[in-house]
Amino acid sequence: MNTKKKNAFDETFMRRAIRISIGNINQNGGPFGAVIVKDGQIVAESGNRVTENLDPTAHAEIMAIRQACEKLKTFDLSGCEIYSSCEPCPMCLSAIYWARLDALYFANTKEDAKRIDFDDSFIYEQIPLSIEKRSIPTSQHLHEEALEAFRIWEAKTDKVCY
Repeated sequence: MNTKKKNAFDETFMRRAIRISIGNINQNGGPFGAVIVKDGQIVAESGNRVTENLDPTAHAEIMAIRQACEKLKTFDLSGCEIYSSCEPCPMCLSAIYWARLDALYFANTKEDAKRIDFDDSFIYEQIPLSIEKRSIPTSQHLHEEALEAFRIWEAKTDKVCY
């Protein structure tokens, strides 16, 4: 039996994400917005800040996740939902999973984004490829030396798992 709380979509929060995406364009950002909600209250919101922050990871969802974690003083956003003005890119989708958000709601699709030159299909195509076939040359080195950190972590009794 699934005892996890059922999430309910709320148009108010999606409209807020959409308004942020539109307003962000006039603030030298991309046309994306995200809102994180907990218990029916907005805990974080952001537009895309890639160009302003000179940070390719400063997507709206990532920025909102960072703000929510800081505000709630946790790296685990269980109990929260994210509203995004657009279907998240692979990086943002991964972050949403890592942050353990309970639900994701989006408005525009990745196909809509592709039509305005925000095309992530290349990344989606790269992910399942073996490292030898990826477009960025990738190779593994010093594996045995690097395993030492994993051995230490594995034996650590007071670690904070995440």
